[in-house]
Order: sequence, then structure tokens, then C-alpha cells
Amino acid sequence: MRIWDIICIFVAMTGIVYKSTGSWYTVKAENGITYECRIKGKFRIEGIKSTNPVSVGDKVDFKLEKTNDENDSERGVINTIHDRKNYIIRKSVNLSKQTHIIAANIDQVFLLVTLNNPPTFTTFIDRFLVTAEAYGIKAVLLFNKIDTYNEEELLEIKYLAALYRKIGYECVGISAKTGKNVDKVKAMMQGKVSMFSGHSGVGKSTLVNTIEPDLMLKTTAISEQHQQGQHTTTFAEMFDLSFDAKIIDTPGIKGFGVVDMEKEELGDYFPEFFQLKSKCKFNNCLHINEPKCAIKDALDVGEIAWSRYKSYLQIIEGEEEHYRKNNYTEE
Repeated sequence: MRIWDIICIFVAMTGIVYKSTGSWYTVKAENGITYECRIKGKFRIEGIKSTNPVSVGDKVDFKLEKTNDENDSERGVINTIHDRKNYIIRKSVNLSKQTHIIAANIDQVFLLVTLNNPPTFTTFIDRFLVTAEAYGIKAVLLFNKIDTYNEEELLEIKYLAALYRKIGYECVGISAKTGKNVDKVKAMMQGKVSMFSGHSGVGKSTLVNTIEPDLMLKTTAISEQHQQGQHTTTFAEMFDLSFDAKIIDTPGIKGFGVVDMEKEELGDYFPEFFQLKSKCKFNNCLHINEPKCAIKDALDVGEIAWSRYKSYLQIIEGEEEHYRKNNYTEE
């Protein structure tokens, strides 16, 4: 056995996963050096039926191994995944009963919303917020492209922002293209791991490039025929920024939704429902046909938005989002 092999048996390193391509993982070690790593054998994480055992943001332990290539490079083998404080998921594209972990150990997630080009429906916003609530991740709504809206559209943005602020979500109107209020976003990101998400074409990459021009993330134009974004990001990836912040750039999410959630607990992830549930006559009230339901009473007097209740019903009934019925897809 070579000396290097003996050393590698005893030297374990710890790092953060910055990129996952399915079979190889880019891990930044505590010494600041990045290594390409693979996993050995099958990882089974109790309670999670996931297509990917290791995700961007994971803290892992790995051991180095020497390769036989002409560069005599070093690669790592991941043998331990540290406990996650949280993670965010989407449904697996090909396996309906499994999930795909988009990223882990996130401090906050920014959801970019646009009225058009492409449209973001409230049903999508609400599904995203429910998932963020369920997995303990702070969510912030960024209403992008405000430089392109007319007076009527700006009023609609203000209405939506007021609706979600009342619930307790932070909302910021921005223009990734002109830089309006981007400084506010940067201030919120400092010292944290942030994720940007939303439909393809809402301006995620443009915003990131405005925040940190040196990254030069790939951007693309909206398809005029289908009013939807084309593929720009293939794999999730984490980046270190110059102002003590990290971001996770993700692909456009297809099939993002709530997975393996009991109907009885869904209302707990609508904050305005949760605040009133104790006033319902029945402890297991689903807020649909039950008598003396505090949520339906609040709905009747305008304390709860009908759009939120509609989203709640669609999720609880397992309906597909409105945008799917109108041929709006996410890639």
C-alpha cells in the first residue's frame, strides 16, 4: 500500500456541497479548497424518499483519494452527510412518489414574481410559500420587472404585496434590469445562504448578475410563442459572493409542490389560517364543509383572501395548478 493511500485512510475532511450533477459533487472544504467528490455505495436517509441523497448546501465528511490520471489529481469520497437544518424539495419528474431535494441548509428563499412575461399565478406563489413554511425556510417575495408595468399593473402589484404583507411575508418591488431596490435585497442577503426561485424567465439570473456582475450567470430571452422561459440553469449550484453572502442558483422548478403532507396539517402552513384554527368548532376542521369554521367566517368578512383559500382547496384536493391547465409549464 502506498503512503498516500495510508494517509487517506486516516484523513477525513469536512466541507459544503456547492454543486451536484447527479453523480459528482463539488465540495468546498474548510481549508477553502474545492474537490470533486463522489459517494460510495447507497445513502439512505431515514424518512426521505429522495432521488438524490446529497444536495447543494449539505455539510459532508469525505476522504481524499488519489486518481490515476496524468495530472495525479485528488478526488474525494463522501461518507457522511451531516444533519440538515432544513431543505426544500420538488416532486421527482419521473418518479411521482419520490422527491428531489433542490437545496439544503438555506437561511432564506427569494421567490421572484412577475405579472406577465411570464405570468406567476397566486396558486403557484401559495404552493411555494406553503412548502417553505413546512420546511422552516424564511420566504421573501420579490416582485420583479416593475420598470415594465403600466399604472394598472403597478396597482395589481401593490395589491398583491399588501395581501402577502398582511399575512407576514416580506415583499419588495424590484427591477433586476435597472437595479431598483437591488441594494435592499443585498442587505437582506448579507451573512446568509439565500436561494432564488420562480418560473424560468422571471429574471433570476439577471438579478444575480446585477447583485454580483462577476458571476455572469447564463440568461436567456422569453419564448414569445409560449411566454415561458427556456432552459438556462441545468443543476443547482452555490456561489460565494463578495459581500459575505452565499446564493444557491436553481433550475426552473417543474412540479414544485407539497409532498407527503396530511390534509389535517395543511392549514398550519397558511399563517392566517393557523392563527384562527383554535376558534373552529372542531379540532380537526378542514375548513371546507364543517360548521362554525373560523376560517370560512373570516373569508366571508374579507379577513382572509379568496385567492389564498382557493389555493388551499386546490392543494388539499390534489388539483393541478391553474397554469398547467393553461399550458404554462416550468422547466
